[in-house]
This record gives sequence, C-alpha cells and structure tokens, in this order.
Amino acid sequence: LHMGKTMKEDLTVVVKYIKQLYPPEFNVFSTYAELYHNYFASEAEKNAESHLEDKDIYLLLSWAHNIYPKDMRKDHVLAEELGKVELGSLLPSSLSKKLEKKYLDSEEATVKNSLSRCLEKEVQRWKEDKEPEKLNGHFQSELLAIFVIQSIYSGQKRAKDISPAVGEELSHRLWKELPAFLQSYKDAFEDFKERSKKHRYYKPILIANINNCWNFRDYTEKNMSEKDDNKASILGTLSDIENGGFDVLLQQVFVQLKPIYKKFTENKWDSSNEIMNEIIKTTSKHISDFRTLKDPFYHAIVEKIHAHLVKEYIVRLLKRKVSLKTPGQQQNLAQNISKNAADLEAFCTSNGSKATWLNSALPKLAEIIRLQDLGAIKIEVATLATTYPDIRKRHLEAFLHIKANLSRGELKSILGYLADSTASTLPVAPLFSNINMS
Repeated sequence: LHMGKTMKEDLTVVVKYIKQLYPPEFNVFSTYAELYHNYFASEAEKNAESHLEDKDIYLLLSWAHNIYPKDMRKDHVLAEELGKVELGSLLPSSLSKKLEKKYLDSEEATVKNSLSRCLEKEVQRWKEDKEPEKLNGHFQSELLAIFVIQSIYSGQKRAKDISPAVGEELSHRLWKELPAFLQSYKDAFEDFKERSKKHRYYKPILIANINNCWNFRDYTEKNMSEKDDNKASILGTLSDIENGGFDVLLQQVFVQLKPIYKKFTENKWDSSNEIMNEIIKTTSKHISDFRTLKDPFYHAIVEKIHAHLVKEYIVRLLKRKVSLKTPGQQQNLAQNISKNAADLEAFCTSNGSKATWLNSALPKLAEIIRLQDLGAIKIEVATLATTYPDIRKRHLEAFLHIKANLSRGELKSILGYLADSTASTLPVAPLFSNINMS
C-alpha cells in the first residue's frame, strides 16, 4: 500500500511539475515510471514467492489484477502518460497463475466447509423441541438458504473483484458445490422424515424445509444459465425435497379419505351428496394446516389434493360395483355425479387450485352415463379421449359396466372408437394413467 501510494503521488508530481523542465526527447516520465514499476514488480514477485496466508494471496492478486492496472494506471492525471509506456504487469504470468490456483483451491475449500457446518447446525435445529419461526404466516428456516446463498455470492464477488476470469473460474467451481450441498441436505431431510415421525413439530418442520427450497430455486433460476448442467441437477434435487415433503404431508389426508370413498360403491351412489360433503369436510381440516406453506407450494399441494379427489372418484366408478339397466336409473346417477363434480370443483377452486384441466373429467363421464344414443355416446367418448389422452380401453370398459343396457356389439363399437381416437403420447398431467386396473 505504501509503495503504491508513493508511486502514484510521485508520478503525479512528475506529470505536473517535472516533465516540462526536460526536453521531450528525454522521455522523463517514462524513465521515472519504468524505474518505479520495476522496483514495485520485483518486491511483488519476492512476496509472491514467499509463504503467504490466504488473505495475503488475495491482496497480492488484487494488486496485480485490479488495483495496480485500474486505480493507479487509469488515474485521470496519469492515464495519458502511462498509456505511452509499456510497463507490463506486477507479476509474471506463471507466478500469477500459481497464486490464482492457490486462491481458488483455498476459497473453494472454505466455502465447502462453511456449507457443511451450516447444514450440521440446521439438522441440530430440527432436533430441538421448538416450532420453526413464521414469516408472513409461513413456517420458515431461512437461515440455511440465506447463509448458503450469501456464502456462494460473497465468494463469487470477491473473486470477481480480482478479475473477471478468476471470478468466472470460482463461480464455475462453486456452482458445482451447490448441487453437492443440496444432495446432502436432501439426505439429511430424508433421514429426519423417517426417524422423527413422533417429533412434536414434525409437520411444521417439513413445511419449513419445503419453504426453504423456494429461496434456492429462485436464486438458481435467476443466476444460472439454461445450458449449465448444474442448474438441472439443482432444480431436480429441490423438486425431490419438495415432493418428498408433500408426500408425507398428504399421506395422512389420503389415508383418512380412503374409507369415505368406499362408501360411494357400498351405497350404490344413493347418498353420494352426503359422502362428498364428508370428503370435503375431512380435506378442509388439513388444507388449513397447509396455508403455512409459501404460496407456490400451497398451490402445488392443493392441486395434488384436487387430482387425488378426482382420481379416487373415478376409481370408484370403475369398480364394476354398479350396473344400471334403465335410462332413468342412469340419468339419476349422472345427476349425482354432476352434482358431486360441481361441489368438488367449487371446493378446490375456492381453496386455490388452478388445476382447471381436472374439472371436465367427471362431468364428461356423467354425460356418457346419461346419453342413450350410440352416436352421441361415441362423440362424448372421443371428446373425453381428446381431453384425457391417457384413458385406455380397460378404463372405458370398466366404466361402461354401469350402462347395463348396452349390447355386446354396441360396447365393442364404442371401445373400438376409443382405440382409434386415443393419442399415443401421454399428457403432461396424467389422470387415467395413474389409475391401476389390475
């Protein structure tokens, strides 16, 4: 610092006062600049070859790549004159590369260790008998995400302050550390889910960890290019953590709903409105707990519930437990299904489900039951298959068991129509392919 300051001040005096005292051909500024530079460079090289602490390596690289070429040589008073002199850099290229490698290795190891310690502390927090904190009504354990992101960002910024090239290399290395860290985080979370089911705050801790993923996801989306393989790896691990948490949270709801759904076929759909009310009431109790999830995750879990409620209803319709011979009986069942579908849609929509693609499944099935004209049934089947291209013959055959007044020939004709109109590609959001007919 003393040498740099002295060189800058002395050369400023040369430009302002001394240069004009000599003839131009003496190149007096150039002589002074070269002598100062050579001395400074030899001292820098001597330091670089001695044993240096990490912070000294950082400082020396900052001088060589940043402070010396930018702050000194581009000083508004000196820039024009220094531009005429070829001084070179403070450190030889080979020595500079050697120091950069030391710095990068050390910084990478430091960040890696601090992330590992941070995860250990986080896991310890899960084991404490404490409810996670809430922010804006959402359970959170954001210290982990904030610390990890800050560690990576600070490391990248420090390296970039040395030079863009060093910054880019460290960024590349630290981006590889993030997927490795998140994999460790996922493993620790899996372990907690398995071993701590009786923990007093089990559910809030699950929710806090799902919410944690949002900060990592947001940071990755904004800072990593699509071409970077690490991005896909990071987002994949985050999805695993989120979906693993959702599965555990939903397990209890789905177990409670199962015996209620069985009542549809046990009662031959006679009291289907009461059964649907019971389903909605039971689901509603759990949904209120899920409001402590951040909005994107809350909507995601509500959509999973919506898909499950529709799917389970269809499962009961495919059980071959009801076979109706008269159009009147079929019309009554169709009305019941339509009413149940409307109640289900209203409930899910009012609770924030945006899965509108599910809403036409039950009304379309109700319409097939209601219709008696073979041509009209075929059109409705074709429409159903267009909307839900994962429906298969086995699903439709089980469903048409309800329409006992169809002849074998009519049944075959309808099923053949489906085979012709079903798309070969599965939809992005499957419905029927999640229904096992074995």
